[in-house]
Amino acid sequence: MLDAQVLRDRLKFLISKRDSLVRLLEQPDLGTLRIDVNQALEELDDLIDEFKRTFPDAELS
Repeated sequence: MLDAQVLRDRLKFLISKRDSLVRLLEQPDLGTLRIDVNQALEELDDLIDEFKRTFPDAELS
């Protein structure tokens, strides 16, 4: 079972990769992959929001 610190560390790692998805989304030649990248960003944002609701006092910075 994962404890809150492990979850926090893993989420911090994912947040650090979020900018890569944003940069990828800005590529003009992305084609239909844009849909998948956009969905990944939305799901990551949902995950971050859910974590913040579950652990309101947790620092992610």
